[in-house]
Amino acid sequence: MAKLVGMVSIVAELRVERTNLVTQLKQVDKALSALGDLNGASPVVKHRVSAAARRKMSLAQKARWAKSAPKVQPSAKPKRVMSASARRKIAVAQRARWAKVKKLKSAA
Repeated sequence: MAKLVGMVSIVAELRVERTNLVTQLKQVDKALSALGDLNGASPVVKHRVSAAARRKMSLAQKARWAKSAPKVQPSAKPKRVMSASARRKIAVAQRARWAKVKKLKSAA
């Protein structure tokens, strides 16, 4: 019977120690959460924007871009275009050059 009384007192002491540890853990958790707020680790809050608001923002940004875009003046000179006959002449000359290169390679 004496052994049971000793065990009961040990269990009671362990329960008291457990409650003390739980309270200490709660205090540590509170301290960590307070320090976490100081580091900027606040919970992330996602803000939702409606489709109409996104459209308004898009149009406003496009207007800002158009306002700040450099003014492009049309060039005075028209774009030069090569005639079909000129292209054919160039192609014939290029084929003759390549034929010459291949002839020299086969001779060597």
